[in-house]
Amino acid sequence: MPTILSITEANLSISDVENQFGLVHTSDVNFFIEWFTDLPLLTQTEIADCDRIKRSYLYNRSEDIKENAINLLVVSPLLYLAGFFEPPYKIRAEEAIEIAVEDEGIVYRGRIDALVVQRDIWIVLIESKRPKFNFFEAVPQALAYMMSSPNTDRPSYALTTNGDGFIFIKCQDKKYGFSSDFSMFSQPQNHLYQVLQILKQLGNLASI
Repeated sequence: MPTILSITEANLSISDVENQFGLVHTSDVNFFIEWFTDLPLLTQTEIADCDRIKRSYLYNRSEDIKENAINLLVVSPLLYLAGFFEPPYKIRAEEAIEIAVEDEGIVYRGRIDALVVQRDIWIVLIESKRPKFNFFEAVPQALAYMMSSPNTDRPSYALTTNGDGFIFIKCQDKKYGFSSDFSMFSQPQNHLYQVLQILKQLGNLASI
């Protein structure tokens, strides 16, 4: 009988995920150029929408904001603006995932907060945490979820956030790399502009 573990309760570290799935982190700047190269321009309406998302989040953050509120205030509006709620994409919320670790008799199970797919190609995973957690704490979970992608010959991308901060991940051929991190408290520019540009970029790449 395999050992069944919950991804969210396993307290996986980056080291755990690397060892379990044979992943290697790369700092090669050429590995993940999609997050900063030839990003699509935003319209004035999209810029205004990003400003509104930021204002709404910061206003509501004064309360003990929960993970589902972060998804409602930030994640869902950004996915909408990026076009992921329209053809050819499909959005799957709370998607059940099962990942077997070869030769170790371990099966990880969990649910992804949001998964966007296009012809069974995984576009972006969203793993969110409450603001009291560092957004980087969601990275091991996101990497584990990415290991269940059926399209190992193509890169998969993830965005992790706790509302306060954001970071993108690319995984391909057992290698993974990060974008810079983006803050909701950035001044004078709203970092959500770049987050939205990257989301739109990943969507454009997936439709090629």
